[in-house]
Amino acid sequence: MNQTKFLVLVDKDDKPWGKMEKMEVHQLGLLHRAFSVFLFNSKGELLLQQRADGKYHSGGLWTNTCCSHPEFGEDLIDAVTRRLREEMGLNYTPEFMFSFLYKADFDNGLIEHEFDHVFFGISNDTPIPDPEEVKSWKYITLDELEADIVASPWNYTAWLKECIDKVHSSFQDYRKSNRLG
Repeated sequence: MNQTKFLVLVDKDDKPWGKMEKMEVHQLGLLHRAFSVFLFNSKGELLLQQRADGKYHSGGLWTNTCCSHPEFGEDLIDAVTRRLREEMGLNYTPEFMFSFLYKADFDNGLIEHEFDHVFFGISNDTPIPDPEEVKSWKYITLDELEADIVASPWNYTAWLKECIDKVHSSFQDYRKSNRLG
């Protein structure tokens, strides 16, 4: 049962101005609200997911723990916890860290143009991903991830490459405040 999903259209300050069907938003490249979750274990390693091959774009690429869009009328944090549960099988509510804008064109003609809200969290729970969403998962240090992005950028999603420097710098303070090693 594939029900129509409407995304929140926003301006460059994240002020909502309308709604539109998900695929139409990505065909037109309109700026819309999105989120990216970065979950770390107690060792400070990031939980990465490899997107399922059948995703509408970026299939098979490695990315952050969870990423999606709130649906029109849905609270952002509710959407974050819902998608974390749906994609990775994790019941967890992460904390907001920062936002960024990005735009990426894909080979299939779709365009991501997002006001992306980034959330961090710490969990040692074992993911139980939905195979329609996630092909594989692994833990990796941010230093290892950044080195591999430089060596093999084609293996990673556009939004992860766009925000990894800010994630790394923000994680230093987050790590200290949460007493991670």
